[in-house]
Order: sequence, then structure tokens, then C-alpha cells
Amino acid sequence: MSPHILASTIGRIVRQLRHDRRTIGLVIVVPLLLLTLLYFMFDGQGPMFDRIALVMLGIFPFIIMFLITSIAMLRERTSGTLERLFTTPVGKLDLLFGYGIAFGLVAAVQATVAAGLAYWLFDLDTAGSLWLVIVIAVANAVLGVALGLLCSAFARTEFQAVQFMPVVAIPQILLCGLFVARDSMAGWLQVISDVLPLSYSVEALTEVGAHADPTGTMWRDLGIVVGAIILALLLGATTLRRRTA
Repeated sequence: MSPHILASTIGRIVRQLRHDRRTIGLVIVVPLLLLTLLYFMFDGQGPMFDRIALVMLGIFPFIIMFLITSIAMLRERTSGTLERLFTTPVGKLDLLFGYGIAFGLVAAVQATVAAGLAYWLFDLDTAGSLWLVIVIAVANAVLGVALGLLCSAFARTEFQAVQFMPVVAIPQILLCGLFVARDSMAGWLQVISDVLPLSYSVEALTEVGAHADPTGTMWRDLGIVVGAIILALLLGATTLRRRTA
């Protein structure tokens, strides 16, 4: 990767996002509305709201960024933008890591705003600090970006890109420990859960909720999520090919 080209790629993607009001609304406003809905659903059930809202601060960015990125990269492929970029010195890793970093910056804003609403308006109570929740939420968002970039290679239309949501995202949400504790699942479900990165990000958030100081388990889980991001981006690079000679 070239630092100059990477920075240019990040700038291009951020400028595109800045002028896309619908995407900005989806990224910033939708999580706030969903958190508000959760708050009133669990009105008077503080501990239950604390548990669910804390996990959702990580899951919402994952889902939204997966959806946005898979469609955005598909448009780059089908519109010919990707072909034109490959006639320049831009490399595959410059492009993919540029997407990851650019959307990571947006995710940092999203996570900060959503966590601020949850902590200061809805009185979300966790033993750990706010900044750890934000860091894990951003990692989740970038994980969604990386998986969205990878899955976009296997779709030919935006509708097909959206269809990857129930294949990639929903099983991870069901098996991450949000609804049933992972150690209470059937053995074969535990095995599947153990290879899904979202399981570790949810466990990391749970550790923040239960412990005042960062734990070794939290750092381990966060490291696994970062490793999954890098692996998905590297696999995504193998799918970026010119269609013309």
C-alpha cells in the first residue's frame, strides 16, 4: 500500500459519503431511533435495558455498515468506477483499506453519538468506561465494512447484495449470545458460534458491562475481531479483478 494513495482513497470515499444525505441519515439517525425504541420497550426494566442496549451499540453499526458497504462497492463494480480506478496506481489493498478506514471514521461518529444518547439521556449503566464501548462499536462497524466488501463480489445487483444480510449477518446475531448464552447452546451451535466474529465483539461488550477495568478476555476478543477484519479485507482483495485486459 502507498500512504499517499491510501489517504487519497479515504478522502474520496469520505467526500462521497458527506454528500449522500440518505446514507448519513441511515448511519447517524437510525441507531438513535432504534435505541429510543428499545428504551421505551424496556421502560422500568433498567437492568434488561442496560444489557440489551449495550450489545445493540455494537450490533447496529455492524448491520448498517455491512448493508451500506456491500451496496456501495457493488455500485463501484457495476458503474465501471472500479475499472477506471485500476487504470491508476491505486492498489487493491489501498482501495479496501481505504474503505475500511473511511467507514471507520464515520462509525466513530456514529458510535459516539449513539453511546452519548444511551449513557446521558437513557441512563445506560455499565461498570466499564464509555470509550471502551465506542472502540468496540467502531471495530464492529469496520467488521461489517470488511464483510460487506467481501460479499459484494458475489452479487450482481443491489437486491442480491441485500440478500447476503440473512446469510452473513443474521446467523451471527442469533448465535452471538444475545438471546441465549453461548455455553447453553447445543454443542454444534457452540462450534459455529465460536468461529463467528460477532460472538467475540458481543462478549467484549459484555465484559465492559460487567467489569470496571479492561479484562484480558475483552482484549482477546477485540483482537480476534480485528484479526477477522484484516482477514476479510485480504480475502476481499482476491475478488478485485479487472474485467478488461
